Amino acid sequence: MREPQATEREQAVRATSEGVTISVHVQPKASRSECAGLHGHAVKIRIAAPPADGAANAELCRFLARCCEVPLSAVHILSGAGSRQKRVLVKGRTAEQVRAQLHLE
Repeated sequence: MREPQATEREQAVRATSEGVTISVHVQPKASRSECAGLHGHAVKIRIAAPPADGAANAELCRFLARCCEVPLSAVHILSGAGSRQKRVLVKGRTAEQVRAQLHLE
């Protein structure tokens, strides 16, 4: 497995005026919720919840809030609520902090 390039990490986790946007590739119904590195220009996150009735989206937000040490209210799905490819906003953190907390550095 090759090492992710800096540009892939930077494209996956970007600073914005509101906080940090994370491009996420979600794998639902995993045995446990965890960050699994990069998947192209997105962060691959395995989620233990099934993709039904918004359960995987809710677990994704809870997981990111725990990892980034922010309140659940600081995590919002911007796009892709019905898809595996999502853009998520995390308020109150820098891109460098999020990359470190997701072990992408």
